[in-house]
This record gives sequence, C-alpha cells and structure tokens, in this order.
Amino acid sequence: MLKDSEGRGARIADYSAPLFLAWQLTNRCTSFCLHCCEESGPDKAWKKELSKEEALSLSRQIVELGIPYVAFGGGEPLLIEHSWDVFEILSRGGAQIKIETNGLFIDDAAIERLKHLGISSIQISVDGSRAEIHERVRPSGSWKKAVDSLKALAQAGLEPEFVFVPNKLNIEDAVSAYELAAQLGARLFVTGPMMRLGRAAAAWERLSIPDELWEKTLQKIKERANVLGNPVKISAYPWDIRREAAVRLQNPQSMVLVVPDGKVKLLNALPFYAADLKKEKLDAAWKKAVQAWSSPIVKKFVERMQEDPALLLHANECWDSWDELKQSDQR
Repeated sequence: MLKDSEGRGARIADYSAPLFLAWQLTNRCTSFCLHCCEESGPDKAWKKELSKEEALSLSRQIVELGIPYVAFGGGEPLLIEHSWDVFEILSRGGAQIKIETNGLFIDDAAIERLKHLGISSIQISVDGSRAEIHERVRPSGSWKKAVDSLKALAQAGLEPEFVFVPNKLNIEDAVSAYELAAQLGARLFVTGPMMRLGRAAAAWERLSIPDELWEKTLQKIKERANVLGNPVKISAYPWDIRREAAVRLQNPQSMVLVVPDGKVKLLNALPFYAADLKKEKLDAAWKKAVQAWSSPIVKKFVERMQEDPALLLHANECWDSWDELKQSDQR
C-alpha cells in the first residue's frame, strides 16, 4: 500500500487505479431470494447489459491497470457463458478472482476450470442446515446442489466459503448451519447483518432481526466453533449497510462497483453512478469515482440515509447525476 510522508495509509486519490473491483456480470439469476441485495431473478436481466465484447474489453483494461482483485457477484455470474473468458483474461493477467455463486453450475468440468484459473475465493450461499429452511429463504434454489457443490469444491482443494445471511426465517438454525459448513469442509463461514438493500429492503419488516439477537447468535456460533476446535474460521461483517456507507464516506475504499450495464458506482448502497464504461475507459471512470466521493450530494445522501433508511430502496437505481455532482462541487 502507498504511504504518505508520515507513514499513514494513502488517500483514495493517491491511487491511479482501484485495488478492488466488484463486478456484476448480470442481474439474472435462477433463484428469487427473499433477501437479495440486487433484486435478481430469472427474468431480472437489465436492459443493455455488457456484451461479450464489452466485457472482454473491460477485463483487458483491468489487467492493464494492474487491479489486483476482482469479485464477481450478481445475479448469478456463472449464468453468463463468457464469464469463463473474463476469468481467463484476469487470471492470465495476474488478478485474483472471487466468485459468489449459488452453486448450481458447479460440476466436474467447472471445478477443473476453477483449479486451472487458480481462483482465490469461491463463495456459495447456504441459508440453512436443511433444505426446507434454505429453500424458504431462496425460492427456486436448491439446497442439495449448493451443499454438493461445496463438498466437491472442498474435496478438490479449492477451499470454498459458506455464506449464511441471518434473518427471521433462519436465525434459529445459524449454529446448525455452522456445523454443516464444518462437515462440508468449508474454509470460511461468512456471515453478518442482512443488508437493507434490494428485495431485502422492501421486505425489511418481515425479514430483519434485532441487532441484539444477531449479536447473541453470533456469540453462540463462536462458542460452538470453540467446542468443535474451530474447524471453520468465522468471517463476520462488522456493521450494517448504513454504518458502512458512513464509514466509507469518511474513508473511501480504493474500489468501484461495476453494475451489469457498465455503470460505475461508488458503493452498492448508493444510487449514484460516476461513469459509464460503455462510453469511457476504466481509468477515466476511476478518476470520476474518486471525485464523486467528495461531492456534497453524496455526503448529504449518506447523512440522510442514517435517519431515513427508506432511501436504501433506491440503492439499485443508477441516477444520472455526474453533471449535477460536478456543478455542486464547483459551487
């Protein structure tokens, strides 16, 4: 990491490119999860998602800029046929790759390709220790396939990560879910507060649990892990999305989010986009994203969000605000 003259971590403006790029290849998914941050689903592909040619061009730009880490979420990234071409370009270029998937497309051939690519992290979402719990949270999902994929990845030495999102429908099963992760050979048990975004934001009253209940449940998971000899490390996200936005406003990460149609956003909680990769290169988009973090409009939105969480209902929108942001910065 770059350091200033006093030895502190560099500011976001000191980086010529992001250190981390989150990329949603599509908003389409096989499932219709109740707590989905992106409102994905079988018929939820965005209009004018990046074409194969555009996606491969972006992949090459990522390599040229030396961006070291790229994470793919969705929608379901493995639904996109050219996702493997994207992964190949990034892998050959030295970027580490993380894939978040529901596991439905993990077969023997996919495992061999993942081993060839040297995938850094592969996460599979399992929201319960039993099919009826998982599939209640994830309609049209398959608990058996997700579990079988995790087991197969572990046996292949790919060290998969088990992702569990706590909510009213599965909170009583959290400790059992950790035990399942251990049985399957997962490397990490990834969890944290349910994010108030997308479909989860719309169903917040029906799905959310009190902070205190989550804290007690997390403690129970840790206690059970200790009894079992800590077979799976626990990675628990420390705050909810509003707190994250407030923290990032004060200390922005060196990262950007690329949504399915190529818009570049600052954070998944914010509706603003700073650039459009269908029209401009990634290096120019990064400079705009850096500037946007200091915009009064972004600051005001994050501050208002702390008092009015209903603003998070707009998170998956892409407001054409760059001209307005620039004008505000000049005033």
